[in-house]
Amino acid sequence: MLVDGKAYRSIWLAADGKTVEIIDQTLLPFQFQVARLASLGDAARAIRDMQVRGAPLIGATAAYGVWLGLLQGTTDAHLRQIADELVACRPTAVNLRWAVERMLSLLLPLPEASRREAALAEAGLICDEDVRTNEAIGQHGSALIEAIWRKKGEQGEVNLLTHCNAGWLATVDWGTALAPVYAAAARGIPVHVWVDETRPRNQGASLTAWELGKAGIDHHLIADNAGGHLMQHGMVDLCIVGSDRTTASGDVCNKIGTYLKALAAHANQVPFYVALPGSTVDWRLRDGLAEIPIEERSQDEVRYMQGEDAGGMVRRLAIAPKQTGAFNPAFDVTPAHLVSGLITERGVCAASLEGLGSLFPEQLHD
Repeated sequence: MLVDGKAYRSIWLAADGKTVEIIDQTLLPFQFQVARLASLGDAARAIRDMQVRGAPLIGATAAYGVWLGLLQGTTDAHLRQIADELVACRPTAVNLRWAVERMLSLLLPLPEASRREAALAEAGLICDEDVRTNEAIGQHGSALIEAIWRKKGEQGEVNLLTHCNAGWLATVDWGTALAPVYAAAARGIPVHVWVDETRPRNQGASLTAWELGKAGIDHHLIADNAGGHLMQHGMVDLCIVGSDRTTASGDVCNKIGTYLKALAAHANQVPFYVALPGSTVDWRLRDGLAEIPIEERSQDEVRYMQGEDAGGMVRRLAIAPKQTGAFNPAFDVTPAHLVSGLITERGVCAASLEGLGSLFPEQLHD
């Protein structure tokens, strides 16, 4: 995607061929800064501290993290240690484990002498595949947006509500939930996006709004609690969100607050879609509420906020009494019956085992 006229991915191999570069998302929207990952520790810290976030990008970063770890040793034991360290960084996003297991399955059978080169090539392949996958998600999802626009008589904008950031910053490029928006806009379909602020880390305010602004997409930032009101008054044509892990039965785990949006959409007959690559489906799981581990993050993410003051200084401010504790689950689970459909790189399907199986038959097991 373009940032001030220059094309960027969210992660790439640096010009020196020895390190990896990322956009440091903890500094947006106030500073656009590229950070360099030179070691396994750098990659793990980038994932854990959310310099990179979003399930597909976490997976891509983990793949490069395996390569960076192999620069310090290529034995089986070291490779497994690398994998364990990366998988432990964040428990909910399934693409992390998916990418690490893909790297292991490729590298373990290889001679040690060829593992570094193979790891670098595979990490690059994972990134390129992610770009193609998300572009396909955009094409399938934009057809839903176009259908609504034509049903409205091609009058005015299609009003879409999204939660958190599932744009190109959450992937290598294009995004998941925002890919249909970008594709629709490229086809000349007018789209307006209601951007949930997404407390407590405000990824909607800091990342989604920044992305849409750079892309020239009409949007407004809203408080998380405003979505239901907008739906009641007919101001939302459809919702599209991303996913960090989706069960084989269609239950969707996404950023905390997604479930409440799905409930409001269901109550107001607003279509609620989830955009995700096939790699985000956890085919081992059937019951999202019972089986998906929910990451609990620091209470300080709730008790403090970061912003820019009138003088242009970025500051971190307390918003609660010092003695008040906070509970901070990072994700929630939206049951499949609240999901209108899943938008994948292979098409749109029902949020069910049958629906997913129709698009990914090779994943079905007796």
